[in-house]
Amino acid sequence: MNTETRVKTDMVEQVLVRRALAVLFLCGAALSGCGGAQREGSAQEEEEGEAFTRVVNVEIVPVEQRPFTRVIRLTGVATAMRDVMVSAQESGVVRRIVRDKGERIRAGQAILRLDDAILRAQVQTSTAQAAYADEVWERRKKLYEEDGVGSELAYHEARYAAEESQGNLTALQERLARTVVTAPISGVLDARLVELGAMVSPGTAVARIVQADSVKIMAGVPERYALDLAAGASASVAFDVLPDELFDGSIVYAGVTVDPENRTFPIELAIANPGGSIKPGMVASISVVQEELTDAIVAPRQALVSLEEGHMVFVVEGSGGEARAAGRRVRIAMSQGNDAVLASGLEAGDRLIVVGQQGLTDGDRVRIVSGPGGEGAAR
Repeated sequence: MNTETRVKTDMVEQVLVRRALAVLFLCGAALSGCGGAQREGSAQEEEEGEAFTRVVNVEIVPVEQRPFTRVIRLTGVATAMRDVMVSAQESGVVRRIVRDKGERIRAGQAILRLDDAILRAQVQTSTAQAAYADEVWERRKKLYEEDGVGSELAYHEARYAAEESQGNLTALQERLARTVVTAPISGVLDARLVELGAMVSPGTAVARIVQADSVKIMAGVPERYALDLAAGASASVAFDVLPDELFDGSIVYAGVTVDPENRTFPIELAIANPGGSIKPGMVASISVVQEELTDAIVAPRQALVSLEEGHMVFVVEGSGGEARAAGRRVRIAMSQGNDAVLASGLEAGDRLIVVGQQGLTDGDRVRIVSGPGGEGAAR
């Protein structure tokens, strides 16, 4: 490399070095300015923080003593008070349908008739035999008791023959009566299970009668309520398909044993059903009264703040600009739905915070935006 080239290279390097130094100087000045601004901003925030006081907007409700009812909610099924499957008691061919399904029927009224020709003939024969045996008995009795004619054996044979004939006649008459299948209860003929001309035998189901002027609601109760429910307890029943109706009833039966498979015991409720709106088989929502309190301190569950060792609530103390939150430890006696009965911690007249309490600490200033005293809250 010659001397001229070396000089040019040195000049270029010097220019680059000066430019690099200038850039470093500018960056240092910028960083120094930023640091100063940050320190100035922090100081300003500290000065503003010292003057700032937090005010939390809250909603309150007044605490009052009121009645409280704890209920046990169950799911049950409606069944007819009486549901009877009617069976034939004699053999025979169905000759006449007296009443069809859907009709109301009273106890003792005929449902259908079977062919009774053979039984009628047997009754006629047996009637004659019974009459003859009775006449023989009367004559033997008179001769033996009044005239002393005949043997004692013949006397007893005639009496037993008369009684036997009468018994045979009575049995045939009863069988003849059973060729008319009658209703054992009053209700609605819900189903007819045989057709005209069908052959039936004793035990054949021929009809179903349902009595649903009142219904039973059957349900299974978890065993943890075994000591809380007994016959006579009042209850209310609702049905999803009848949203505008609520039925009152009472427990008529409470089971004495617990099912080992599902750990429940059965109960039955009786409910009047005069209009027939409740259909057997419908699913029911049951509310059974477990306990009733006349004067209880009740708080919404949303007002409770959970702690590791229990619960607490916040109330408002003071008014206007001096309104502040005060924390109270509470003890829950029982709960139902969105309400909790408090055994301690609140008194009637307290102003309970129900919205805004989650971020509060004891002594915080509050502004009541909804509830009694809202117009005179801190501003």
